[in-house]
Amino acid sequence: MPQARSTTAAGRLTPEEVEQFFARLKAAQPPPAPELRYRNPFTLLVAVVLSAQATDKGVNRVTERLFEKVQRPEDLLALGEEGLIAHIRTIGLYRSKARHLMELARILIARHGGEVPRDREALERLPGVGRKTANVVLNAAFGEPTIAVDTHVFRVANRTGLAPGRTPLEVERELERVVPDCYKRGAHHWLIRHGRYVCKARKPDCGRCPVWDLCRYPEKTLPMGDRNGPPAPSR
Repeated sequence: MPQARSTTAAGRLTPEEVEQFFARLKAAQPPPAPELRYRNPFTLLVAVVLSAQATDKGVNRVTERLFEKVQRPEDLLALGEEGLIAHIRTIGLYRSKARHLMELARILIARHGGEVPRDREALERLPGVGRKTANVVLNAAFGEPTIAVDTHVFRVANRTGLAPGRTPLEVERELERVVPDCYKRGAHHWLIRHGRYVCKARKPDCGRCPVWDLCRYPEKTLPMGDRNGPPAPSR
């Protein structure tokens, strides 16, 4: 579980700064959407389960062919565990993920009529599904204003002073408290992209950051020759 240590900010953003923070991320990024490719709520759930300790690109490579055959829980059961493994063996922990997905499909058919439930508790009772996965599905598949906290969101929230917390759950609850309602639907996606491509773990690319002047990170930098202020947000 991630912990806030060296990435902790030297203060918190004000409500006005939080508003600016998300306005700039929204202006600088594409519309909010997962980088995982999917066709319906069930295929999204499958993709998110597969993405644990794997990259979105790696998952997309295997699901491109898998989702030609599998779009419903019944399709997955018809494929069988070994058939599923044949598609996903390039992904880490593929055997345990295959077992989880087969059992998940059986439960969806037996308890939910083959549909993905629009309920956090019901989702978290499925094999291989934790709070983060449930939040992703509720947000992307059903339009709920949930905020899933992965390592990127956790880092950005702590590093910038947006929503400091010692655990992912603390950060999630703080984000729910401080993020304006009009940005909650997209907050998860904007923060992930910002952490993945700009506010990176080892070496944040502060010179490309649209929220540089708002950020409380004491070690932030600017490119040489650009010491007069933050770069303008890219569009």
